[in-house]
Amino acid sequence: MPCLNEAETLARCIEKAQRGFAQAGVVGEVLIADNGSTDGSIEIAERMGARVERVTAKGYGNALRGGIQAAKGKYILMGDSDDSYDFSNISGFVQKLREGYDLVMGCRLPIGGGTIAPGAMPWKNRWIGNPSLSFLGRLFFRTPIHDFHCGMRGFSAEGYRKMDLKTTGMEFASEMVMAATIKKLKVAEVPITLYKDGRSRPPHLKPWRDGWRHLRFMLIYSPRWLFFVPGISLFLLGLLGVGLTIPGPLQMGGTTVEVGTMLVSAMTMLVGFQLVAQAFYAKVFAIGEGLLPDDPEFSRLFRMWNLEKGCIIGVLLGLMGLATLIWAVLVWRRAGFGPLDYSDNLRRLIPGATLSLLGIQTIFASFHLSVLGLKTSNRTPPTPKPTA
Repeated sequence: MPCLNEAETLARCIEKAQRGFAQAGVVGEVLIADNGSTDGSIEIAERMGARVERVTAKGYGNALRGGIQAAKGKYILMGDSDDSYDFSNISGFVQKLREGYDLVMGCRLPIGGGTIAPGAMPWKNRWIGNPSLSFLGRLFFRTPIHDFHCGMRGFSAEGYRKMDLKTTGMEFASEMVMAATIKKLKVAEVPITLYKDGRSRPPHLKPWRDGWRHLRFMLIYSPRWLFFVPGISLFLLGLLGVGLTIPGPLQMGGTTVEVGTMLVSAMTMLVGFQLVAQAFYAKVFAIGEGLLPDDPEFSRLFRMWNLEKGCIIGVLLGLMGLATLIWAVLVWRRAGFGPLDYSDNLRRLIPGATLSLLGIQTIFASFHLSVLGLKTSNRTPPTPKPTA
């Protein structure tokens, strides 16, 4: 249990946890990861027979990391020490862990069978924050978890080592679910009840600030949804706009779509291309640094797209753009380098400039990927799993 001045509720939490061991038929210890309490929490914990691990590095994630590293058990159950979780009822977690699951999440939300007691969760957390972030977690990481941010969860010590978590702040709890899912660990959830906490002071949690921190971290951890999906959508949308306006003005009901739309569409294509390139940069970097595991599909694509192929494609795009611009200059020459029809001239200049820029971007993106890929290609390949 992470603890920072929880004297009001700590004794009840420890007593319930000790009762939970007896009811679940397990031998265990209660470990308090104290993050600098000054209200007598440490003395209460020691008087109740709990072991206290003093964690000097501040923050929720640091407290949890310090406590988990000090734990001696085969299985570890964590939860807040504000009496909002019933530690006397841990049989569901124990059963799942004994069945071989690496991470067992509690679920407070009704969608996963959980219960939220009256007054236990602010309305914005219950109806906006938790459901939204949990939905995005399932979408981004394909996890079966319905309550992404439940503070009561159990995991095996071996599973925790496999997760290889990096963060030290509020993101620690989110990273645990994401890492377990990404690394193909066995994940399950059990329904629990969230009770109104027993403290007279406000909680340490800041809903809007901490919600944004969790969302930001999920996006950073998922280059596909942060960069690739928006990028490919913008690129295709821009390509459609340019393609529809090249032949001439397009009548859409009472609206005429002209070269202005073509210009905006070309800009959209370039932005989309940059975002797609950023998705590849982020993915290669994350794999090289060990933040994400090797992805066989991505590795095949990365091997197919090497520096030489990227440069050839970039040169071809550049030559197509240059040819289009030369055509525009020849048309201008036939007009004696005098005035030209504005719209007709832009229908040559915009595609020519766009293709030229895409060619340049493709060449330098290929070099960038090759530099990033040097570390990735030198990583020891994973041991192939035997097939049935």
